[in-house]
Amino acid sequence: MTHHNRSETPLSGLDTTRRAFLQSSAAFIGTLSLGGPGWASEPRRYPIETPAVTTQERMLAFPATVTPGLDKAELHQVTRYKELGYGEWSYGSGLPIERRTDLMPAGYHKPADAARQRLVKFFSFSDVHITDKEAPNQLLLFQQTEPAAASNTSVYSPVMLYSTQVLDAAIQTVNDLHRRDRFDFGIALGDACNSTSYNELRWYIDVFDGKPIVPSSGAHRGADHIDFQMSFQAAGLDKDLPWYQVLGNHDHFMIGSFPVDGDPSLGFRESYTSDKVWAIGDVLRPNIATFPALFDDRNLRATPAFYPGVIDGASPYGAIIHTGPTDDPALNNQPPTVVADPGRRPLVRAEWMAEFLDTATEPKGHGFGLIDRAAAGPDFACYSFMPKSDLPLKVIVLDDTRDEHDGSHDIHGHGYLDAKRWEWLKAELARGQADNQLMIIANHIPIAVSPIGSEMEWWLGDATASPDYKNAVDLAGLVKTLHDTPNLLMWIAGHRHLNVVKAFPSPDPSRPERGFWQVETSSLRDFPQQFRTFEIYLNADDTVSVEAVNVDVAPAEGTPAAQARKYAIAAQQIVGHDKQVNAPNLATAAGRGAHPIPSMDPTRPQSDDPKATDPTIRFVDLSTAPKPVAVHGSSNVELVKQLTPKMAEVLKRAMAERK
Repeated sequence: MTHHNRSETPLSGLDTTRRAFLQSSAAFIGTLSLGGPGWASEPRRYPIETPAVTTQERMLAFPATVTPGLDKAELHQVTRYKELGYGEWSYGSGLPIERRTDLMPAGYHKPADAARQRLVKFFSFSDVHITDKEAPNQLLLFQQTEPAAASNTSVYSPVMLYSTQVLDAAIQTVNDLHRRDRFDFGIALGDACNSTSYNELRWYIDVFDGKPIVPSSGAHRGADHIDFQMSFQAAGLDKDLPWYQVLGNHDHFMIGSFPVDGDPSLGFRESYTSDKVWAIGDVLRPNIATFPALFDDRNLRATPAFYPGVIDGASPYGAIIHTGPTDDPALNNQPPTVVADPGRRPLVRAEWMAEFLDTATEPKGHGFGLIDRAAAGPDFACYSFMPKSDLPLKVIVLDDTRDEHDGSHDIHGHGYLDAKRWEWLKAELARGQADNQLMIIANHIPIAVSPIGSEMEWWLGDATASPDYKNAVDLAGLVKTLHDTPNLLMWIAGHRHLNVVKAFPSPDPSRPERGFWQVETSSLRDFPQQFRTFEIYLNADDTVSVEAVNVDVAPAEGTPAAQARKYAIAAQQIVGHDKQVNAPNLATAAGRGAHPIPSMDPTRPQSDDPKATDPTIRFVDLSTAPKPVAVHGSSNVELVKQLTPKMAEVLKRAMAERK
């Protein structure tokens, strides 16, 4: 496909400062108040459907596929969605809470009428992927042209149009639940941004803060009449509800994959604020002779070269423009241009964290302000906090993303701990154990669920990386340390856009308290566009239970976020992502030669049987429910864990002193 519109008309000039960003937003709001053509008298607000409910009450129901339909490579043909019936849905049966006792001794049954006391209630967001859809350095075209990328909705999805509006609706959904049954805090599990740009992060923080949002950049095309481009007033998270932030790979890597300053010759940094759409080789097509890895950034220099396009803000369906081969005669050797926007500048890790100090919600820094910078250094993104001063519960926020300086040319979406972070984690776990604290590890990348050789596994190193940046611990060593910390309750993560729950049973059946849970939270961008609530209870039989329940964002009909829901469902119907992933724990892996392969999951046997999946990963089937739900990736669970006698005693005393 070739679609060139080589020039755009700037609406206003910007500079790289925060003041300029605010002035730019204020200019739009001023235009609104002056009653410009087609504009409202004040920023519009988008309501949600109240009262908000969880998936216990109802699930979204729609056909898994549409016939006749679109191929995966036709995902961008949004104009055809309505005529073909994509994205239409209704409400189906609710998803019950399944009690999970995988960590408990054989034969354990939790008494049905056992007394319990709630310790804490919180929510988790993940993978919001706020996107500057008009940026000149995206990969949009390759989702259409490259078979390896056809299912990759991180490269392109029509939901990209509405990322700020979906976040606003999700925050309003949290507020509605909070006002009826209070949360103690919230935590966002990474990938706030799609490509670590300043404007993406400011939109993200400002939606939480309840600021006016100008969800466009550059020429601001369509800002006076296209719904996803129009300015709006974000509701903001209730001011009495603190929220904390985790670092994700998309938050400090370009498109979640490439270090912005890793190889200066590739021009990543300059591409953000350029007025020209970048011309690149197909990074999603492995060059077997030279750079065989998918997402190897050296393939950006390959020929032929292409313009991968931007989304046209003046198109009601978000048409992809400025695409095609660079040698197209129609271009006369002139690359397509956009209006440059300094607000698109990329942020390195330290800059990204510092931006959270500029906020109107609590706590200042959203966790990053707790870090002793003099001792830890500017790039350290780990911290811990106690949600309640009178409760011995600690949340350990762990940065397990790759290092920008490792020299690797491969995708940077793997799990990784350098020596400093690994020593810090061990110290936090040991201190929490000694201080008799129940512990939760919150990070971005889950463990022991992604197949060896995948883009999301625990990093095994690669031929291009510096030996100075080896993973400080292998997966078996990490899991052993976690098992050796009996007060560890769970590891919570995002990254995979899934709601998978996995058990890590104790390696010693006589000490079930050594087991812990892993709970993933899906993406707010891709289907099912859900977040999670967590309620932790102390049970009378000296166990602790975690009720982890999914919640659908609740946009009101006719709002941009409601349109985003239709697009998310349509993308699921076209691409057909497996939302109930459960990979076998293979003993061998293709492409690794004769070298030993560390197990994906060191807690269970390796097998080449593709049916030998993890028995602790399972989903409730709603296809035969009274109101069937054919497609879902949700998991509502009660997760039971045995406490040590000392931990049970300390929690009981803390709860007694509360009364």
